[in-house]
Amino acid sequence: MIRTFVSRPALFRATISPFAVGSRLSAQRKWVSTEAASHEEVQLIRHTGADQGILTLALHRPKAKNALSRSLVSDFRRALEEIRSDREARVVILRSTVPGVFCAGADLKERATMSPSDVERFLYSMKTAFRELESLPQPTIAALDGAALGGGFELSLCCDLRVAGPRAILGLPETSLAIIPGAGGTLRLTRLIGPSQTKALVFTARRFGPIPALSMGIVNDVVESGSEKGVEEHGLGYERALEWAREILPNGPIAVRMAKRSIDHASSVDPTTGLDVEQLCYAQVIPTEDRLEGLRAFKEKRKPVYKGC
Repeated sequence: MIRTFVSRPALFRATISPFAVGSRLSAQRKWVSTEAASHEEVQLIRHTGADQGILTLALHRPKAKNALSRSLVSDFRRALEEIRSDREARVVILRSTVPGVFCAGADLKERATMSPSDVERFLYSMKTAFRELESLPQPTIAALDGAALGGGFELSLCCDLRVAGPRAILGLPETSLAIIPGAGGTLRLTRLIGPSQTKALVFTARRFGPIPALSMGIVNDVVESGSEKGVEEHGLGYERALEWAREILPNGPIAVRMAKRSIDHASSVDPTTGLDVEQLCYAQVIPTEDRLEGLRAFKEKRKPVYKGC
């Protein structure tokens, strides 16, 4: 199912079924061919069949290369609110439908028309959106097909995992515009790769491809050009992200969520507090039916079927 979020007086919704049962291919070519898609900026796709439990959150603002405008950020936050309360959602993939770009960062044309107070309000909304993405209870994967620069790169850093396609170009070029990253990039990138590497990238405004990103630990996986057959090159990062999602999908959903919570706290607290948080998260899985199902499946030598309860 596709649910679309657009900035209009009434929320427009379109529902189709682009995912055939058991299909392992992206539905991108199907949803962009629909009439409604030409007006959509944020799409929420619920996969079906064997992939049920995977959600794809797609940016679709082709005329502006998915630049972060006030309307896109507002719609993005509405989609995140729906995902947060969806008990059936187990993994979320963030992707772009626009060839050659993941997200070009802030909409500088729109920014030029804003007053200082408008800029302040917009930045607050954007930072809040990024924090809402980062704090989703479900694991999140950014599929980087094309350019992810400035705010677009910062957006990807809010996801738990990042997968880069062959045409991914990443970077924080703000200092070349006489500003600095303003949506959490200095914090999140420093936590990911350390202060020295972050300073090198920010001070130089350097842009880099998927292989350097992998060597620095910025992305978790890279798809090299031509390594996948029968899929257009723009979607290679997304296809690999789907493979990661399918590895996560069979595992206990409550356990995965609690593991995410524990790991997220581990990087920002002292060891004693971190261990206490881990114990509290562990306590949440003890009374679950899923834990008992895991023990039964192990004893019976079969695959467990977890229901998230």
